Amino acid sequence: MHNQILADNKNILWQGKSFKKRLIRISIWLLLIMIGVISAMTLEIRWSRMGTLATALDTISRFWPPDISIWAEMGMPVLETIMMALLGTVTSVIISIPVIIMAARNIKIPFKTFFYIVGRFIIIISRSVHELVWALIFVTALGLGAFPGVLALSVRSIGFISKMMAESIENIDENQVEAIEATGANPIQIWIYAIMPQIIPTLIAVLIYRWDVNFRASTILGVVGAGGVGYLLDIAMKTYTYGRATAVIIVIIILVGIGELSSAKLRDKYVKESERG
Repeated sequence: MHNQILADNKNILWQGKSFKKRLIRISIWLLLIMIGVISAMTLEIRWSRMGTLATALDTISRFWPPDISIWAEMGMPVLETIMMALLGTVTSVIISIPVIIMAARNIKIPFKTFFYIVGRFIIIISRSVHELVWALIFVTALGLGAFPGVLALSVRSIGFISKMMAESIENIDENQVEAIEATGANPIQIWIYAIMPQIIPTLIAVLIYRWDVNFRASTILGVVGAGGVGYLLDIAMKTYTYGRATAVIIVIIILVGIGELSSAKLRDKYVKESERG
């Protein structure tokens, strides 16, 4: 009898918790719907400008068929796009090293509080500004070309790489660090033998992911004059040669697809191998 009462009490408590969870979910959905309705009523959306099906079909017809004659002149822009992504990623990794050291709480350096604030500030600035905005800034300062695009990708990537790696270092097993320190190892040896082995899987995953993001971003930075295939797209749109624009968009889709497949294979190969090793 006593056991039955305990079981009934447990069922009542479980049902109460389930009811609370359902109530919280419903409240969240209602709040989101309310925010959406208020946003739609507040923003000045001119639904009359949406047009009819006929105008939509007319717009689509301007972009079709694609003018594939432009493909003959896309070899160098495509190569430029690929190199922008690679150089942007490599450069950001090099620049991120001191930022990671400053932003990780458990890395012991002089004036840690000051440098921690500096490191986190750099991360916030980098992550707060979009690649296109960075590209506009560097194009304004340095002129047209791929170099401003490389710098834009690098500066934008610093925040992501530094944040992910600093958090990875903060989550390492401190016992391994203390064991290496007990042998009288210097800071470089501590990095090599205690910290790096623990963060290598995360480092490889972050680099592959960031390269994939930079590869996709580099295909469109040319719209603001930073070179690559995006520059051809920008010219085609400005000159109203929509068939050429469609041909460029097809190439961009193919490049992004190749980048996605490549990054997936690299993740499967190197990340899983490093985790097993």
